[in-house]
Amino acid sequence: MVTGLPEVQAGTSRERIARLVDEFGRRFSAELDIKLDNSDRDEVFRWFVASILFGARISEKIAIKTYRKFMENGFDSADRIVEAGWDRLVEVLDSGGYARYDFKTATKMLEVMKNLKDRFGGDLCRLHAEASSPTDLEMKIKQLGKGIGDVTVSIFLRELRGIWRHADPPLQELAITAAQSLGLTRRKGKDEAERLAILKDLQVLWSRNRIEGKSFIDFETALVRYGKDVLRKKMHGNRRSTCR
Repeated sequence: MVTGLPEVQAGTSRERIARLVDEFGRRFSAELDIKLDNSDRDEVFRWFVASILFGARISEKIAIKTYRKFMENGFDSADRIVEAGWDRLVEVLDSGGYARYDFKTATKMLEVMKNLKDRFGGDLCRLHAEASSPTDLEMKIKQLGKGIGDVTVSIFLRELRGIWRHADPPLQELAITAAQSLGLTRRKGKDEAERLAILKDLQVLWSRNRIEGKSFIDFETALVRYGKDVLRKKMHGNRRSTCR
C-alpha cells in the first residue's frame, strides 16, 4: 500500500516508529499462532518448520497454507516428520500449493529432521544451548542440511532475537532499505561493518523510543514488512509477497 508511505515517513523518530510498528509490526510467527516469547521447544520447532517453508522463493500465502497443512497432519516434531516419509511429505506439500518445490523440500526436510534428531534429540533449544556464539549458532543450524541457507536462518533467528541469547542475525537488506527511506539511518550499508552498525543504531533508537508492550522484534519485523510491501511494490510493481 504505497499510499501509506508519506504517513509513515512524517513526524519525529518516535512518531514514525510508533506508526510503523502499529501498521507493519505483526510478527510472521504470530500470523501462524506461534508463541516464541517463552522459548518453548515445541513452539520453536513449529517456527523452524515455517521458516524452512518461507525460505523458498514462493509466495507467503502458499508458505502459510502449507505450514497449516503440516500442523493439520501432525507434522509438529522431527520424529513425526521423519516417520511420515518422503512420499507423504510430498503429498502434504502439494496440498498446500508447494508443488513447485515439493520433491526438493521433502528431501531437505527429511535430511534436516534426521540430523536434528541424531545430533540434538530433535530439540532446537538444545542446539542453541550448545552454541558458543551467534556465528556458531548459525553454523549449527546450516549444518542440519545443505538446503538450510542464509535466508532460512535469517527468517528463523530474526524472531528469536532477544529471546535466544545467541540469536543475532544480520539485518536484512529490506530492513536496511526501509530504515534509510524512513530517515532512521544515514549509513549506506555498503559492507558488513556498515550493516552491523545500522543494526546497532536501530537497537539504540528503539531503546530510546520503545513502545509499551512491543520489542525490537516487532520493530525489525515492521521494517522488513515495510521494505517488502511498500518499497518493493513502489519500485517494481506488484510482486508476490515473501517473508524475507
